[in-house]
Amino acid sequence: MASLQLYGYFNSSTSYRVRIALALKGLAYDTVPIDLRAQQQRGADYLALNPGGCVPTLRADGVDLGQSLAIIDYLDTLQPQPRLIPLEQPRRARVLELSQTIACDIHPLDNLRVLRYLKDRLGAGDDARRDWYAHWVADGLGTVERLLERADAGPCCFGAQPTLADCCLVPQVANALRMQCPLDAFPRVRAVYAHCTALPAFAAAAPARQPDHVG
Repeated sequence: MASLQLYGYFNSSTSYRVRIALALKGLAYDTVPIDLRAQQQRGADYLALNPGGCVPTLRADGVDLGQSLAIIDYLDTLQPQPRLIPLEQPRRARVLELSQTIACDIHPLDNLRVLRYLKDRLGAGDDARRDWYAHWVADGLGTVERLLERADAGPCCFGAQPTLADCCLVPQVANALRMQCPLDAFPRVRAVYAHCTALPAFAAAAPARQPDHVG
């Protein structure tokens, strides 16, 4: 098995996704903290590792990968069980559809570098940034709620076993709760979150359990 190093930040939802996947697969790894608030991700050494200057990055015996969904796909190759991205269609497409709704439609609009740009370059105040964050969370989770309703599965997004979709949903909801976004309109989303966060792998991956956690 490859020697794994995960460069990430405890409160990064993308890092959180990969930690969940590693825990579900029982893969040991070394944590290398990258402090986003101190902008360590913009340092020359880290940019040489990850040209995008984002977290996470996975190092696996000479293979360096950024982008959480690509990393989790790679982990499915390293350790096929439990499989997080199904092989069979249309289940595979459904899992990717929900995952990408979170990873492509919600997260990019609400991550730290966007919020920092709104403040530093556009002069948006605290209230405006909170409204921005809450709007895009509600817009995206409304789509996720409808996708879960269509799937009519549970207790995870697509049945009894977690998939990539759950690896994406839990961190997104955790950040929404941390930002005090109202989630009453999304009962299926909240039910999946409650079920998954009670599972040992998800609990082990939680931000508060990470070595770089700051309360």
